[in-house]
Amino acid sequence: MLLDLDGTLVDSVPDIAAALNRVLAARGLAPFSEAETAAMVGDGSDRLLARAFQARGAVPDAAALSELVDDYAAHATVSTRLFPGIAAMLGDLHGRGWKLVVCTNKLTAPARTLLDTLGILPMITAVGGADTVPARKPDPAHLLATLAAAGSDAASAVMLGDHANDVRAARAAGMPAIFAGWGYGPPAMAEGAAAVAQSAQQVPAIAARLLGLG
Repeated sequence: MLLDLDGTLVDSVPDIAAALNRVLAARGLAPFSEAETAAMVGDGSDRLLARAFQARGAVPDAAALSELVDDYAAHATVSTRLFPGIAAMLGDLHGRGWKLVVCTNKLTAPARTLLDTLGILPMITAVGGADTVPARKPDPAHLLATLAAAGSDAASAVMLGDHANDVRAARAAGMPAIFAGWGYGPPAMAEGAAAVAQSAQQVPAIAARLLGLG
């Protein structure tokens, strides 16, 4: 199973917002709330930064992105937590023999650090970050390359994510998508998903049904 990270497995907005706001404060720009930040995440650090600066009527300077990436990497596990039921869901899937593969628009190193700190990295077969291949969601090449790294393919995979990028990438790659109804994405982003899970507990049964496994 392909798994999105931010907004699907982890509630990372508190740390993302804190890092973003420190970059903005250093430039005399007003901060964003966690809810406002959540609405801007999902496409990588560069797009988050561009959206934030645009909303403040500014343009990011040359150093802003590296500052954001470095600041976030140093503080990525301060307040970030697994969403309710995620640890049990992963344990259930792992126990049933599913390969668990994380595909995220976050950079690979902080993604792995976060997974390790939260205690779930041992269950993850591969992590495909924004810097793993020259493509990222919603480009299906991101999903397919991550699957290949795990020794799998789209024919036996399901994507779980909370963003339209996850749904679009999965459909383009020829696999069903489960929309994580507990995540950051509004319900409208579920359009095109094969199913919507309102809780992590529902995911194993839905995934098995979508692949005809029972």
